[in-house]
Amino acid sequence: MDRSFDLHGDPERPASPVVLSVPHAGRAYPPEIVPLIRWNPSSLRALEDRYVDLVALGARGPRVALVQKVPRAWIDLNRGEDERDPLVDEGADPRRQPARSAKLRSGLGLVPRRVPGAGEIWRRKLTPADMARRIERAHRPYHQALAHALAAAHARFGVAVLLDLHSMPPLGAGGAQVVLGDRFGRAAAARFVGRAEGVALAARLRVALNSPYAGGHVLDRHGRPERDVHAIQLELDRSLYLDGKLDAPGDGLAATAALVGSVIAALEDEALSAALPLAAE
Repeated sequence: MDRSFDLHGDPERPASPVVLSVPHAGRAYPPEIVPLIRWNPSSLRALEDRYVDLVALGARGPRVALVQKVPRAWIDLNRGEDERDPLVDEGADPRRQPARSAKLRSGLGLVPRRVPGAGEIWRRKLTPADMARRIERAHRPYHQALAHALAAAHARFGVAVLLDLHSMPPLGAGGAQVVLGDRFGRAAAARFVGRAEGVALAARLRVALNSPYAGGHVLDRHGRPERDVHAIQLELDRSLYLDGKLDAPGDGLAATAALVGSVIAALEDEALSAALPLAAE
């Protein structure tokens, strides 16, 4: 089977301590999804971080980047393997799961049960074998590769920074255009979040921290600031880079990629500046 994600850059000898992750932009709907869902696959686009992978690829330069190809509707990389919804998953055992999160209760678990504002996705419950295949072929390989890339960056530079890139619907008049999440300080040192915030503010964008998006499983799993592995989620308003229908790349794509490139450069500068005394010893 083809790899479920694209890997850019050299994870064995990374050019930067910054590693990019794009877990929700996948558009490669597997043929076997068609008989399982109630609608045409195009109806599942509302779950995608639509074309934010193009922003990442325009911004990354020589840095390592992982871009998931399999869509979020098939399996959500930003949920833990135990965040399984018993309403759609025959193998889910609430006794073996953590307390059900608001996302899981709303139908947005490891395999989403519904599209917000539209309704239920699946014609039938998924079997334990269905779930095992999705986890083994799409979820687990991505996280293993991401962990490897961060470990290699840390080994080379003494520090690693994960930038987990997402996009969000417009939050309304006066709402934030950029949301930075660090799991309320648990996933990254404040100095990295401050550098990213400074770049967005300098671009005259409205910025929020941890609200309404604080990050999810990707940050929980990979952010270890006490070990100098930092993880930040960056949410971008889709109107910054998509067309008026929020469906196709728009005129703002290049400028948004440049903005993310500046965030990456600032994180890199912060990481390398802090690591210099260690490197000199």
